[in-house]
Formats: sequence, C-alpha cells, structure tokens
Amino acid sequence: MFESLSDGLQSAFKSLRGKGKLTEANMRDGLKLVEQSMLEADVSYSVVQSFMQHVTEKATGRRVLMSLRPGEELVKIVYDELVEILGPVDSSLHLKSDGITVIMMCGLQGSGKTTTCGKLSQLLKEENIKPLLVAADLQRPAAIEQLRVIGRQLDVPVYAEDGASDPVKVCQAGVKQAQQQGARVVILDTAGRLAIDKELMDQLARIDKRVKPDQVYLVVDGMTGQDAVNSAGAFNEALELDGVVMTKLDGDARGGALLSVKHVTGVPIKFIGTGEHFDALEPFRPEGMTGRILQMGDMVAAAREAHRIVDESQREELEEKMKSGEMTLDDFKGLMEKVAKPGLMGKMMGLMPGMGQLKDLMNSEEAAGGIKQTIGAINSMTLEERRNPKIIDISRRTRIAKGAGVQASAITQLVKQFEQMKPIMQAMAGGGVGDRMQLMRQLQSSGALDGSNPGALKMKKSTGKRLSAAERAKQKKQREKELRKLRRSK
Repeated sequence: MFESLSDGLQSAFKSLRGKGKLTEANMRDGLKLVEQSMLEADVSYSVVQSFMQHVTEKATGRRVLMSLRPGEELVKIVYDELVEILGPVDSSLHLKSDGITVIMMCGLQGSGKTTTCGKLSQLLKEENIKPLLVAADLQRPAAIEQLRVIGRQLDVPVYAEDGASDPVKVCQAGVKQAQQQGARVVILDTAGRLAIDKELMDQLARIDKRVKPDQVYLVVDGMTGQDAVNSAGAFNEALELDGVVMTKLDGDARGGALLSVKHVTGVPIKFIGTGEHFDALEPFRPEGMTGRILQMGDMVAAAREAHRIVDESQREELEEKMKSGEMTLDDFKGLMEKVAKPGLMGKMMGLMPGMGQLKDLMNSEEAAGGIKQTIGAINSMTLEERRNPKIIDISRRTRIAKGAGVQASAITQLVKQFEQMKPIMQAMAGGGVGDRMQLMRQLQSSGALDGSNPGALKMKKSTGKRLSAAERAKQKKQREKELRKLRRSK
C-alpha cells in the first residue's frame, strides 16, 4: 500500500540521517525530497503546500536542528502533520439503539460500490448486527443480480423488485421489509453512472429526501487519483456526505486521493477497502494509516486481523500453551491452517513495525506452497509424534516424508526449527508489545519467518558458507542470553 510514497519519504529521512551535522540548508534539501514524494504520489497541490508550510516551520526551528536526533524529530513532525491531514475521523456507524439505521451508499460505476455493500454487511455481522441489503440500482440490471449473489454468499437478506422503475419506492419498501425481519441496519445500494450527471444527482437527492438515511457514504476508487477527490466534492455538494469509503488501496494506488480528500472536501474517510474478499474493509484510522505510510506499522490493525483469525477463547488457550511451553505440532498446524488464507501473512507482516520487508515474500506462491507442505507433513505424523516430536527417529522420519511427498531432511528441519521456536514463542506469550516485536525479529533472523517458506520445510537459505561448531555454539549462546535478559526485565 502506497509503496512509492513510503519509499520516497524513507529516502528523504535517510538523506538527513547520513549528515554529520544537520543545518537549515541540509534540512531544506531533505524537505524538498518529502515534497517531491508527495507530488509524485498525486497529492493535491494545495494539500502539499499547506503540509510543507507547517512541516518546514517546525523542522527548521532551533529545537529540532540542535537536538541529538534531528532525523527522528523530522519523522515525528511528518507523522503529526499526516495525522492532522487525515483526521480526525469518527469511524463508528452511529447505529440507533432502538429502531433501524439506514445507510445509503452511492458512487460512480466501477468504484466497487456494490461489493462494498457486501463488505459492510460482513463487518456488521462480525459485530452480531443483522443487516439487510436493498437493490436500488435500477439502471443496471446486473447490479441487482450481483447484490443477490453477494447476499447468498454472506447469508444476508436482499430486498429487490424485478422490473421496478422507482428507486425511492424500492428503498422505502426495503426499510419496511427490514422492520418485519428484525434487521438493525439497512444498506441501500443506489445507482451509479460512468460520470456525474444531473439525472443521477436528482435521483440520489430524491432518495435522500424521502427515505432520510441516517448515514450517506460515497464509495470512490483510490486508483483514480484526484478524480476521486473531485467526485467527493461534487457528491458532497448534492448530498452532504457523512463519509467516504476508499476502495482498491491494495492495488497501484499512489495515495494522493487518500491524503487529499479530507483537506479538500472536508469529508472524512470512514472505511478503506484493502482487497477483494468481503473481510477486506477496515475502519479508517489516521494514526494507523500514517504508521503504514511511514513504515512504522499499525499494531491496532494487526491485532484486529489476529482476532479475526483466532477467537478470544482459542487465543487464550493458545497463549497458555505457549507460556507453559506445551505448544504441540498439532497446535502449530491449527494456527498455520488459519493463516493459510491467500495474502493474509503478507498483510499481517505489513502491519507490524520493522517487518514490512517480508510482506512481498509472505505473499509469494512459494510461501503459500511452504505452508501447505508443512501442514501436509504434520498430517502425516501420528498423534503421539505431533505431541512429542522428539520421538521421531530415522524410520519415523522416512515414513512421514514419504506420506507428505517431501525429502526426509525436510522433516528433520521442520522438527528442529519448531523446537527452536518454542522457547521464543514462550517468551512472546509472557512479554509486552516491545518484547514481542524484538522476539519477532529474532524469529525472522533465525530463519523461522523466511518468506520463501514460512512453513519451515526449507526455511533457511544458504549463507554461502557452512558454520563451524564454534560459530553455531556462539549463536546458540547469544540467543539464550537474549531470552534470559527478556525474562529478567519482566
């Protein structure tokens, strides 16, 4: 997400860190790189001007230039200003405690509006809130069928009238249907156009006036750059939007629209679409998005994804096993099966500080194949072998390898690295966020998170030379020393 903008900003920060002494001239050179990065990311010129004015005033002050770490001071200034541009945002849906909340979705054709209606339904279902979808896009017959298909996939009721010509009546009837079915939220999928025109705006205005939705959201394609900002401005004039949902941010979006919408139109971004799956809709958080842009990670989003993978009771049980050192290969397999969803591991890594470089590796076909191979290898073991892999001797290893269709040496490597991971995961279960991040990096350096195969069958790449017994002993001693230091600090 926004790789070009992130890389450009990192280059600017790196150029300043390399200076022996930081002067106002050096700082201004670095700030020019920041400005260039934002303009290349298609950020609105007026936004860049305002942003650079505030950043320059703070960055060239005596307090920053004379500080011990002026480069880090600049990162903090840029972080604060980006948060200011993107926020504040209230991402809650403001659902009524009594009665039905009506949400009206609008947008141009191709923006992902109908799919976003499904994603919002999925988000509500995860909160145990019953939604109902209303097919009010009567201009495009395929949109009605598309919404019905989405409803069947998500097990969400859809109200539609084949042959209807008045979207206002369809919306009103949909709200009545929701009352009868006990739904708490009605999502209106209204008509779209290839471009903004008077007929479209008049139709949306009639629905807004007659149905009186509680929230009106505009869905825009993040890949259209400043056209998304212009669309938001035009729709807001006609409807007084409550928020924007920006889609397709997992593609080649440069980030300009995201950084410009709130500043130019005054309409906050409420949600972002980060993938094709129905669970790829996130409540927008300025602090989290800024952290991603500056490659600092977004631990709140990472935690949210983790809770989607493992529910609270499962997580507590797993943590207890990790703490006590009783985690088995069966537990490990269950976790691997949950994270085997395409792209999930890469997304998780991209949200964690200092782990963004593993994102592409984790999303590779090789990584997905590695996870499947690991699960296959564990499935080829007996229950006793999974609980106590130390009993796996030469004959057992040969049998397991034959059953999994891999080399026998791969089974040895899997067991060896699982045993190496156990004490680190045990320390992670009892540590704080900082401890866990340090241990995650230790897992990475040990080869256990190698992106070419996170499943541990061929995780270690050649270093170009074979380590001597003394070097291996030294590395083991260093790992044990770090673990003892972490335990003492608790």
